[in-house]
Amino acid sequence: MSGAEDAGESPRRAFLGLGSNLGDRVHYLRDAVDTLRAVDLRAVSPVYETEPVGGPGGQDAYLNLVAELETARTPHDLLGVCHRLEAAAGRVRDERWGPRTLDVDVLWIDGVTLDEPDLQVPHPRMWERRFVLAPLRDLAPDLVDEATLDDAAGYVEPVGALDELATQ
Repeated sequence: MSGAEDAGESPRRAFLGLGSNLGDRVHYLRDAVDTLRAVDLRAVSPVYETEPVGGPGGQDAYLNLVAELETARTPHDLLGVCHRLEAAAGRVRDERWGPRTLDVDVLWIDGVTLDEPDLQVPHPRMWERRFVLAPLRDLAPDLVDEATLDDAAGYVEPVGALDELATQ
């Protein structure tokens, strides 16, 4: 691990990926973002509708976004925030990569590399997934260049800003 020891000492830029494909997707995303506003939220990407990548077939489309934080929280503290957001949305974990009310992942923390059984930073599959990279590029073009986005798998369609979307 590098950089994580001092992650709690000074604020640094961090990105969380949020997605939903069950129930009122906009509602789940909006509630999670509202909760993050009280934490360390700095910016929210536009929302993208995306095809499911991996997991069982027959899933509905996801709504995905990326939230940027300016935080002094440790990587594991951020993971705890992710789990609390998912629990508040009634997330049930019965199938890997299956449909979910809310999925929240720690994607990136500036200056932090972590490889532990319960948490890897940067997220190990983020560079392969357009549904992560497109909204991340909107907030952090310094992290995601056009070639990297072009190489990523999956189809994404921008649908607008979260605050402008009707519940669906």
